[in-house]
Amino acid sequence: MRFDDQERHAYQRDGFVVRERAFAAHEVDEIRGVVEEVMSQIVADAQSSDALPAFALADGHRMQFSSDTFIQWEWAEGSRAVRLIEPFTHLDPRFATLWTDARFLDPMRDALGATEVGPYTCKLNLKRPREGSPFPWHQDYPYWYAFTPATAHEIATVILFLDDADAGNGALRVLRGSHRGGPAPRDPSDATRFLADPTRLDLSGEHVVEVPSGSLLFFPSLLVHRSTPNTSERQRRTILLSFQPAGRPRQQELTWSPERVAELP
Repeated sequence: MRFDDQERHAYQRDGFVVRERAFAAHEVDEIRGVVEEVMSQIVADAQSSDALPAFALADGHRMQFSSDTFIQWEWAEGSRAVRLIEPFTHLDPRFATLWTDARFLDPMRDALGATEVGPYTCKLNLKRPREGSPFPWHQDYPYWYAFTPATAHEIATVILFLDDADAGNGALRVLRGSHRGGPAPRDPSDATRFLADPTRLDLSGEHVVEVPSGSLLFFPSLLVHRSTPNTSERQRRTILLSFQPAGRPRQQELTWSPERVAELP
């Protein structure tokens, strides 16, 4: 399961590695079933009379804490669709086993250059048909920096695609080689100050990650990427597991200090 020489070179040069159909169709079907089962319960709990209220971020996007996870509701006014939840693997034992799957662990050892790796955080990303919103150019690095500035560059993510992904249903787009430029200049017009400035990016390296369901995408925290809206009638669901060298605290054990991003370009 480790990176071969070609993948190792591609990861260093381009900042990402794709493995198509790493999970069989029947495995993906089972995971999709668990996702929908868990999401139904999450939404019901969040809408119950004793649930904590939603709140708005600096950019106006709605968040809510429920079921020991943070829910991001879809951005459109009045939408009750969930955009993502973080973390999520504690919500079902079938999710928890993903952290020990060699299809994630072995390549991550090469991606991070570590003998052993462990969890940092995890997300369940849902781009529902016609409602799945875009996300602008960004790196994961500033978000991790707000939690762990000394080691934010030593975190990498793997995405498991639960549906076929293409431009029509909101495929991920990456900038080849952008990880080699360090922290990207942030967008001064962004109220959160976490997004990258698109006017100062070399967009010639943009690559649309169009893959079949069951595929994996590995990338480091410094890779610049974005996603487009889901304008189709199809689902685009993904699982994101972020790893770090073993023995370090998970994100949920750290303190969120967004003011730290002022230290970045």
